[in-house]
Amino acid sequence: MAAALARRGAAALQRSSLLTSCNFLIHENLCIRTRVLWKQPPSRTFFSDRKKFHTAPVGQAFRLRPFHVLVATGGGYAGYRKYEDYKVEQLEKKGIELPVKLASEWEVALYKSVPTRLLSRAWGRLNQVELPTWLRKPVYSLYIWTFGVNMKEAAVEDLHHYRNLSEFFRRKLKPQARPVCCLHSVISPSDGKILNFGQVKNCEVEQVKGVTYSLESFLGPRISTEDLHFREASPGNSFQQQLVTKEGNELYHCVIYLAPGDYHCFHSPTDWKVSHRRHFPGSLMSVNPGVARWIKELFCHNERVVLTGDWKHGFFSLTAVGATNVGSIRIYFDQDLHTNSPFYSKGSYNDFSFVSNNNKEGIPMRKGEHLGEFNLGSTIVLIFEAPKDFKFHLKAGQKIRFGEALGSL
Repeated sequence: MAAALARRGAAALQRSSLLTSCNFLIHENLCIRTRVLWKQPPSRTFFSDRKKFHTAPVGQAFRLRPFHVLVATGGGYAGYRKYEDYKVEQLEKKGIELPVKLASEWEVALYKSVPTRLLSRAWGRLNQVELPTWLRKPVYSLYIWTFGVNMKEAAVEDLHHYRNLSEFFRRKLKPQARPVCCLHSVISPSDGKILNFGQVKNCEVEQVKGVTYSLESFLGPRISTEDLHFREASPGNSFQQQLVTKEGNELYHCVIYLAPGDYHCFHSPTDWKVSHRRHFPGSLMSVNPGVARWIKELFCHNERVVLTGDWKHGFFSLTAVGATNVGSIRIYFDQDLHTNSPFYSKGSYNDFSFVSNNNKEGIPMRKGEHLGEFNLGSTIVLIFEAPKDFKFHLKAGQKIRFGEALGSL
């Protein structure tokens, strides 16, 4: 009897230890599987026509990175702004004037997050790729249809002549296509649309009606009088007053927007001498009228090349402002100028003087003479000194062509 009880107790003890061991193994297995599932998301298996397909784990298949988020949000917002600009243009055509609504700081920062400089360099390289002869006519014809290009004015109308997009953008015109006005002292340096013009007031310049930018931020610190042959200004004078060199004169400005379909070269607007070049690296945001109405000091944010000198009435400057896909700004007589570099310091600029011991006068330019070119449409800003009786012969928003009169005395 005692032996039977002993055997039953041993069997019960064995069953209990076996259950404990099984529970321990199950617990360990669950822990291990939990850790594996936490570290590596499960893959999914699908069957299609008796074939098995395995998808990658979710974490490996799609992994968000900050750069992707910035590009997606910035690009999406830029597209939204393009749509808003289109609606504004349609309302303007109907004669409806809208109140100015400026972008906030975060909107400007978001727009700047789009890698427009990188995109512009990629676009520049794409423009240099030689197109097959059979592909040139369809590609250029699409561009002509989209932007309303008048090829009858081109020196070479045959589309097969242009080996790449860059040559097509920089096409020359027939000599008689743009007669230069000889009766007025200042002519339009390019084809385009007049965004704004008038006198500079309180050191502020209007990029479009109601939206201004700082004159000093745009041109940078005043250039030495040795380069420009100007008289010394009084220390207490404002930046605007320092630029005016003759008593009784005023400072004037004119902003011309070049659309993608316009003639891309720009010329000298008057007889003057270029003494100095200042290059501001910067952003390459769009400069179309809708964006110019939206972002305050847009031209001060963007990359630009400022040419300064003097004409018969005093100070004269021409500034070529870069834009999206227009990182390349070329000045024909300035071989040292290189724009849209991969790296630059924010707020920096570099100066170059054309006045030297061998050349005391700088670079003389005749009215209508070739001065430079853009890779695509952009903006030209003229800021110059003239007597008080100088009059513009313009209307805001009008289309103008190179060689036509801007104003005269």
